[in-house]
Amino acid sequence: MNIGVPKEIKDQEFRVGLSPASVKELCDRQHTVVVETQAGAGAGFSDDDYLQAGAKIATDAASAWQQEMVVKVKEPLADEYSYLRSGLLLFTYLHLAAGRTLAEKLVASGTSAIAYESVEKDGTLPLLMPMSVIAGRLSVQFGARFLEKQQGGRGVLLGGMPGVAAGKVAIIGGGVVGTEAAKMAVGLGAQVTMIDISVERLTYLETLFGSRVSLLYSNTPNIAATVMDADLVIGSVLVPNRKAPTLVTKEMVASMRDGSVIVDVAVDQGGCIETLKVTSHSEPVYTDLGVVHYGVPNMPGAVPWTATQALNNSTMPYVLQLATHGMNALKQDSVIGKGLAIALNTHEHQLVHPAIQKAFPDL
Repeated sequence: MNIGVPKEIKDQEFRVGLSPASVKELCDRQHTVVVETQAGAGAGFSDDDYLQAGAKIATDAASAWQQEMVVKVKEPLADEYSYLRSGLLLFTYLHLAAGRTLAEKLVASGTSAIAYESVEKDGTLPLLMPMSVIAGRLSVQFGARFLEKQQGGRGVLLGGMPGVAAGKVAIIGGGVVGTEAAKMAVGLGAQVTMIDISVERLTYLETLFGSRVSLLYSNTPNIAATVMDADLVIGSVLVPNRKAPTLVTKEMVASMRDGSVIVDVAVDQGGCIETLKVTSHSEPVYTDLGVVHYGVPNMPGAVPWTATQALNNSTMPYVLQLATHGMNALKQDSVIGKGLAIALNTHEHQLVHPAIQKAFPDL
């Protein structure tokens, strides 16, 4: 199969769909890989690295996009819509539940689009997990940064000092992102409270953190009280293939101390904080109601060397199956085949994923 790897054009998105090591695996199996020039530069991979791996280097994005399958990291943006077409197999993150315009463009073009975040394996989301781990860890790293006075924050050191109380971190959602955020916050010495709606998950988190983390059931009074007292609030709520529910209201945000920080990792699924708007790596924060808001939807793009390799470690078995069998890979009675079939979002001018159909019943 002919596979294209275009350069990401989202603001400061330095990850790349395939690393040179992944390209070599594909080329060793007689597939052709066309990589747009400088596509991997931000992640530390030169054009020469790709040439040595067996790739062809394209001087423009169109040459990468005209291949049979395109492997990306982030969803196509407006400048890329013209490349969408019938017969194209697109494999990337899509997050269509929060992106009606993209859903419309994919349906109209006839593109067969398979979303990383929709791939399932034994009840897990294996292609979402590595980026969730990174985003969870970065949420505390960025939160600590923007708590600094020079960045507009309260001037709180999350770990505190002997004789000075540690900062307070509230984590809304106890999944992968929330758990990784808690590990980082606990490691810094912060006072951490996690909130989740699943008693089973809270029980697991107790075995993981013991008394180092306060665990609360998710209801409005618990969220309101915890948010009001927090220096850093991390939104980490995920409902697969659906828009995230709004759990932290404008009134709750208004109750926070001036200079407190909110980081909403769920922003690419619509966000779970009412006052949160999408930001970018170029302009990552804004202040609303006295609270610093961080809403960058591609957080792992800040660490592209790590993130690209972590993502490729998970995506490559699926890429290899698609490269070998095309859309027939979705019909195979295997874990990978079933995972891909579940993840098909659009095909032949139709929305085919049930959750996305519910989000846009008129498409």
